[in-house]
Amino acid sequence: MNETTPFRKADGSLVIAFLLVAYGALLIGGIAGLLQSLVRAGTITLPFGIGYYQLLTAHGVLMALVFTTYFIIGFLYSAVVRTTGRHLLTGALRLGWVGFGVMTIGTVIATVFILLNQATVLYTFYAPMKASPWFYVALVHVVVGSWICGLGLFLQYGYYRKHHPGKPSPLLTFMAVVTMALWIIATLGVAAAVLIQFIPWSFGWVETINVMVSRTLFWYFGHPLVYFWLLPAYMCWYAIIPKIIGGKLFSDALARLSFLMFLIFSIPVGFHHQLMEPGISPTWKYIQVVLTFMVIIPSLMTAFSLFATFERYGRSRGAKGMFGWWKTLPWKDVRFFAPFMGMLIFIPAGAGGVINASNQLNATVHNTLFITGHFHLTVATSVALTFFGITYWLVPAMTGRVLTPRLNKLGIAQTWVWVAGMTIMSGAMHIVGLMGAPRRTAYTTYGGHADATSWVPYQVAMAVGGTILFVAVVMMTVNIVMLLRAPRGFTEYPVAEEAEAADAERVPAVFERWSVWIAVVVALILFAYTAPMVEMLNTGVPGSPPFRTW
Repeated sequence: MNETTPFRKADGSLVIAFLLVAYGALLIGGIAGLLQSLVRAGTITLPFGIGYYQLLTAHGVLMALVFTTYFIIGFLYSAVVRTTGRHLLTGALRLGWVGFGVMTIGTVIATVFILLNQATVLYTFYAPMKASPWFYVALVHVVVGSWICGLGLFLQYGYYRKHHPGKPSPLLTFMAVVTMALWIIATLGVAAAVLIQFIPWSFGWVETINVMVSRTLFWYFGHPLVYFWLLPAYMCWYAIIPKIIGGKLFSDALARLSFLMFLIFSIPVGFHHQLMEPGISPTWKYIQVVLTFMVIIPSLMTAFSLFATFERYGRSRGAKGMFGWWKTLPWKDVRFFAPFMGMLIFIPAGAGGVINASNQLNATVHNTLFITGHFHLTVATSVALTFFGITYWLVPAMTGRVLTPRLNKLGIAQTWVWVAGMTIMSGAMHIVGLMGAPRRTAYTTYGGHADATSWVPYQVAMAVGGTILFVAVVMMTVNIVMLLRAPRGFTEYPVAEEAEAADAERVPAVFERWSVWIAVVVALILFAYTAPMVEMLNTGVPGSPPFRTW
């Protein structure tokens, strides 16, 4: 398949199915988020016995897990189809649909039990709070379904490698394989926790659960989950945005190296989410904090590559001065503008991550709204805006339609509304978090305490920002419907070529010796987790019976 060949209908249908579920989850999760922000500001009382924490669970699960996972898998399938030069293999297509079906069964079951108030255990589903056992069974379906989808991607990749011996795989395909490998390795932790601990405990087959082990297994998964969200955005930034602006990829080899570094260093770092928890040796916390800071290196490599691409393009257009290239970028093209705003906001988001991973600074912001504000800058802004930008060309490319000038303007407007709402909401979260306002709590003044009452104006600002964000969610939903009904025509799936340079680095063959990289990842995981896990299992902790706190 080349850039002028339309996608086969069967392949496009699979991708669109994933995107539709993703945006359905975004809409329902957005409604829950709006109500949640209004309750936190003290402006409304929820009707019909709906609970604040029920909304918090729905918002977190649907937005952070369902929206992102479905969108990413759909996008990865499209990238592999586009760059391996053929339609999906029959086996890969079947695995994609089977995985989609298994995931969707799990998603529906989990959503039903959340809405029935039988699974109000928040996004992290921390023990010893206990949901309905069927909620955990549903989570298994979502994870296993995603693994089946991953097998389909690997099958397509293996076919390409078999028929192109000695040749590097296409960059987007390579990135897709790394992203899915990261997901599968990371979800082994949460799958183990759910299958071995939560399901037997929730069904009453065992009386207690080891809380520390369950939380450690969650965060073994929870932090690489952040990079599972980010790597598809990086795929767009590295390999698609240069094509959209009319430039070329800065360095194929650098892009691959950065992805491998994310794979290696983003998994054995979960303890930096548990710095305030007892039961973990300070030595092991320190080691994982050091590994956490290693992830900054490929992030800076990505920033360098992106702005080098922008500057090279600007210079080729005659730009002068240090920032003359800025004026040459296509600011009126939503395919560029939305991801670029995500890139820009990732600068303060990344700085917040450094704060969260620092032992002393984390002690100040841990379990405050500062953390929630950081989270919304990363996944809900940098990642979400990039996904929105991808959607404006991916849906037309998959359905044989075109992005009209009117839809492009509506996309620009939706991006501005999203940025405005997130700036207000996340900014208020950061400030009030530094004032000590806790996260995961409904509206309260703690008996009229002066500190708590001083938080109220910022919580009202959060509600204002949340309301604006919901308007942006509605706008995006309308835009999706309009994209599906746009005029017929051919839309290019943009993939950048590498810049031609005499000193361009060739892609080292070792980059695709997966036995080497997976062995390094496994070795680091065993080094970072074996001793702490053995200690947790051998301390004689009696475990906890289940509790229902709602």
